Amino acid sequence: MSPKQCSGTWLLLLATICNFCLLVLTELPRPRGVSLSQTSLYEDRAGSGQFVCLDGKKVIHRERINDDYCDCDDGSDEPGTAACPGGSFHCTNAGYKPLSIPSSRVNDGICDCCDASDEYASQANCVNTCSELGKEDRMREKQRSEMLKTGNQLRLEMSQRGRALKDEQRVRLAELDKNRAEAEALKQEKATLKSEAEELENAALKVYRDREEEAKKVKEEAEAVNNRDEAEETFRKYDSNQNQMLELVELQTRIVFDRNRDGAVTEDEARFFLDERDQVDFETFVTLCWPRIKPFLMMDSGLFKAPGENHGEEEVVEEAELQSEGMYDLEGSEPNDQTGQDGQYGDEEYQRSNGDEEDQEALEEHDEEEDEGDDVGEGEIEEAARGAAAKPTVEYDPVTQDLINKANEARNQYMEADRHVREMEQEIRSIKELLDKDYGKEEEFAALNGECFNFEDREYVYKLCPFDRASQQPRSGGAETRLGTWDRWNGPGDYSAMLYSNGAPCWNGPQRSALVHLECGLDTRVLSVTEPNRCEYEYRMQTPAACFYQEDQSNGAKETHDEL
Repeated sequence: MSPKQCSGTWLLLLATICNFCLLVLTELPRPRGVSLSQTSLYEDRAGSGQFVCLDGKKVIHRERINDDYCDCDDGSDEPGTAACPGGSFHCTNAGYKPLSIPSSRVNDGICDCCDASDEYASQANCVNTCSELGKEDRMREKQRSEMLKTGNQLRLEMSQRGRALKDEQRVRLAELDKNRAEAEALKQEKATLKSEAEELENAALKVYRDREEEAKKVKEEAEAVNNRDEAEETFRKYDSNQNQMLELVELQTRIVFDRNRDGAVTEDEARFFLDERDQVDFETFVTLCWPRIKPFLMMDSGLFKAPGENHGEEEVVEEAELQSEGMYDLEGSEPNDQTGQDGQYGDEEYQRSNGDEEDQEALEEHDEEEDEGDDVGEGEIEEAARGAAAKPTVEYDPVTQDLINKANEARNQYMEADRHVREMEQEIRSIKELLDKDYGKEEEFAALNGECFNFEDREYVYKLCPFDRASQQPRSGGAETRLGTWDRWNGPGDYSAMLYSNGAPCWNGPQRSALVHLECGLDTRVLSVTEPNRCEYEYRMQTPAACFYQEDQSNGAKETHDEL
């Protein structure tokens, strides 16, 4: 006889013995509705013919068990009838799963037990279906066992990949730790070279900066002198009696000071230009009056009239007044702060104030060019800015330009070294984060890190990226809403559920969160998404990583049947 034939014979013999034991056990004398595990509680070992209620409060004669009258407070004397409220009836269901039902359902005309034992006196047409149900159940259990076995094999493969992934990352981390010291040393070296090159560059550029400051100072002094000369010329022009004092009556003869354009210069209008004084000398005129008078002179020459526009006289006056007040009160400074400063007018403004017709035409052409410049697009402006930036504003001598070029090169090399160090540090942080994560007892969930899985319903597309985030997005388009970021496994040592927390806040509600229930499957995908509570989402996800198979499950002995 071959080993296979011997094995088959032993299995047949074992099945025969089990069926015989089942028959013997189910035929043991016990009251109706009592399970095999409680049979000993109803035995009369002393032969007294008495039964002690299971709560120990009362003793009755054994004949009163299942007499359809409730004698015990705990209902233990009526396990097979509906006499005691709150009692329990046990269905043996030989060949299938045992079942306990409320005693109120005994003989109610509805078949609750597959062996029909609960309807022994109700005339209900009940048929014993335990054999067929048991056969179907064993078939499902067999399919489930085979699926678990296949899924477990896939889980072991995922575990191998997860361990290999972590081993690779550990090797990479060691390599980065070794190279980081070299990168830091190179960065420090480039920083020293940059500092030395910039020191030489600054020393060379200081000559040009000093020269520029001197030129600026000379220009400011020239502008101050020019402004004073302009003020002096104007003072002499309006000092009709040449008494070195400018008086109200002298300004009243000048129509340019007609602020409201009514054809006459009133005393108040003239007083405004003399700083509310009756007369002023030249020094007072320069510091207090000239900043008010000059804008009106510019207005009189047409400086404030834009080309192609017809301003009313009142608008022109108002504009000139604003300009004069701005000059007078610039940044809250005293009038004498303006003398010789940036607020003074240079040669170009002075020529305009004299009303020279040629300069006026040049001014209008300049304004037209500015108007045309308003139509320049943003891209053209940026291009012009880049061109201006590319073209040096100062021509340096060859030695200085060489130092500038070397300093720029040193800065570029330092920036490159610094970028390389920062990238290495970021990669080190990412690897340490990966190595610190709990990917299951055997690293079986590590293969899911970096993957994302979608699930669509009628309204939303739900996304789940294990160990990263959960989110939803309307199918019609729109912004993605974060439902939570990876927090932890749902319980210590429990790899059946993942918790994602700190999602986007709900309107007038808490922050969103997601709980992902994992179950065994031959592939990884999201099965469903629900929102059982406001802003609390639940995912059902299957994956081979959740398949844990034990050899003793292959025989269908996972559940214990007390009739055996």
